[in-house]
Amino acid sequence: MPRELAETEVRSTTAHVSVVTAMQRKLNVMHAVILRDIRSRYFNHGLGFLFVPLLPVAHVTMLLTIYKFMNRDAAFGDDLVLFFATGLIPALTTIYVSRYMSVSVLANKNMLAFPAVHLLDIILARSLLEIAGIIISIFMLITLLLSLGVDPVPRRMDDALWALVLAAILGVGVGIIVSVITSIFPFFALLYGLFTAVIYLSSSGPIYLHTFPPQVVDVASYNPVFHAVEWMRSAYYTGYPTQNLDKRYLVVWAFGSVAVGLVLERLLKRNVLNG
Repeated sequence: MPRELAETEVRSTTAHVSVVTAMQRKLNVMHAVILRDIRSRYFNHGLGFLFVPLLPVAHVTMLLTIYKFMNRDAAFGDDLVLFFATGLIPALTTIYVSRYMSVSVLANKNMLAFPAVHLLDIILARSLLEIAGIIISIFMLITLLLSLGVDPVPRRMDDALWALVLAAILGVGVGIIVSVITSIFPFFALLYGLFTAVIYLSSSGPIYLHTFPPQVVDVASYNPVFHAVEWMRSAYYTGYPTQNLDKRYLVVWAFGSVAVGLVLERLLKRNVLNG
């Protein structure tokens, strides 16, 4: 009996070590892919990564400047900057993460020649890189709002965080799907880039859609990003119209897109490697 117990403990320890070793190898591979991505992204220099968080910040700043110049009034609250920032942040989170993930495999396809590097490693490494960029962007935008004397703290912090987290998960899920398809059909990245304009305009982030006829809002509600924007703004403003907000719809889209993306990666991996 003691001998059997000892053998069981040895097998358990070996299995534990193998899992830990496999995880460590996976992290090392993803770390290498991230470092290569950072260096080759812009100007063949690591500092070029600073452009990743600066792009959404510049996007938001430009739109807010235009709105201020046009003397537009905030639909809710007293501050135009805060109102549009609460809509633009979740919308741009999904769009920027998914759009830059869409070319992750194309940009790093030569790394698949190394046996240790797998397709999913490249995709997940880019997703982590984009999420890091978005987090930096949000902190920069919060700093900008504070410098303008705007209080960026929502009334319901939990709702604001859920809206932002689900917008990021949705971006990753759609990014996995698009990156796998793009690795086989490269022109699909351009098609998706054009389609993000539709996602953006129908999200209610840059344009407050509730001033349009109800039919327009009903059509826009099929866009899951619309619900992230609505959820975020409802966390800030009392009395914000939430009759079109469906939180479960956003949750299903976010986690469903990740599941579909992982299944596609498994099914089409051989086609990508042979392409």
